[in-house]
Amino acid sequence: MFGIFKPAPHISRLPEEKIDSTYKRYRIQVFLSIYLGYMLYYFVRSNFSLAKAYLIHQGFTKTELGLVASALGLAYGISKFVMGNLSDRSNPRYFLAAGLILSGIVNLFFPITKGITFLFALMFLNGWFQGMGWPPCGRTMTHWFSDGERGVKMSIWNTAHNVGGGFIAVIALAGVSIFGSWKGLFYLPGLIAIVGGLLYIIFAKDTPQSVGLPPIEEYKNDYPEVNVEDREREMTGKEILFKYVLNNKYLWYIALANVFVYLVRYGIINWVPTYLQEARHFSPKDTAIAFQIYEYAAIPGTIIVGWISDRFFSGRRAPIGIICMIGVTFGVFIYSHSTSLLVINITLAVIGALIYGPVMLIGVSALDMVPKKAGGTAAGFTGLFGYMGGQVAAEIVMGIVVDKFSWNGGFMLILAACVLSIVFLAFTWNVHDRSKYNKDNELPA
Repeated sequence: MFGIFKPAPHISRLPEEKIDSTYKRYRIQVFLSIYLGYMLYYFVRSNFSLAKAYLIHQGFTKTELGLVASALGLAYGISKFVMGNLSDRSNPRYFLAAGLILSGIVNLFFPITKGITFLFALMFLNGWFQGMGWPPCGRTMTHWFSDGERGVKMSIWNTAHNVGGGFIAVIALAGVSIFGSWKGLFYLPGLIAIVGGLLYIIFAKDTPQSVGLPPIEEYKNDYPEVNVEDREREMTGKEILFKYVLNNKYLWYIALANVFVYLVRYGIINWVPTYLQEARHFSPKDTAIAFQIYEYAAIPGTIIVGWISDRFFSGRRAPIGIICMIGVTFGVFIYSHSTSLLVINITLAVIGALIYGPVMLIGVSALDMVPKKAGGTAAGFTGLFGYMGGQVAAEIVMGIVVDKFSWNGGFMLILAACVLSIVFLAFTWNVHDRSKYNKDNELPA
């Protein structure tokens, strides 16, 4: 890495009497920084969906806007993997901020776009910069929160995208009001992202050692199962990729599971409005409520799942992930057959509460399976499969199947994805079982 993106150097350790209070303060500060920072990423990602109706009035067709939307998923999937590898060798304080600021700047250009080619290029750029968000958060999490508490902390942090994705509707309305035009849908979120990126630089930190604190493993006396000769050594990109990621069969299993988890996640949420209005004849208002129920049910569901994986499964992520996917399978079956507004809303709440558990757990598992200096690459690897495989299938394959075989065929595809996700998660059933290794007797490298 170069310049400000280089990992922050370690400084002399603080006096012993100051370590505990300083650690507690910085852990809160760092957590809030990555939570709010990642939430703002969704301000400049989800606003495009709200702008589609206005863009149609500007002369764009639905087909063109669908193509543009696919550019974000395509770029994001690739970028999350590439940027994950770079972020493992970077200072997340500047890395995350740079992506947020650049994404904000791109949003300022959307309203002045006239042609589909330029709009596609801007969305691809936006997706690429969006890939700079998750990996540095993963790196930060592995440095400030120990192995034994990561499930809970990651589950809470993971709700940032639900909060951001939901709150953007309020920001969008405010933008239209302030700027007196639909262009405010891009201007206000873009400006907020730029300011947020600058504030992130002020409040975020790199590693505990960069502010005079001991490594988190030493502070919590909690040493992970994955051991390396020197946990604090910054690795080369090649070493991370070939030694710890591509050569890890369990990472491949959860990456493949992620394809099908994401197919279910986006296969439901991306088609909720169309399905409910076309097949169940819901009003736009009832459809909007159902859409929100799905997203916001994920917040308590994700947190509870993370806590359960740490508290009752000794850090094993696969068992609770499989339980969630079994619940999702039943939820999808009932959702696809019901005509009742109440039952459909309840099943969407159940699906939303459960599906984001495996989404979060696969990300945590990726961090569990590698040294902390390789966490961004591992998470990016699973994300690549999720977005390039699962989300693309949810957008394209789901549409083709529904056109050819009706909604029944579409739901059969989703149910098949549920089963396959369970199969691949089962291969990691006993991975990261903290009860099988003695952290108290393991000495730091």
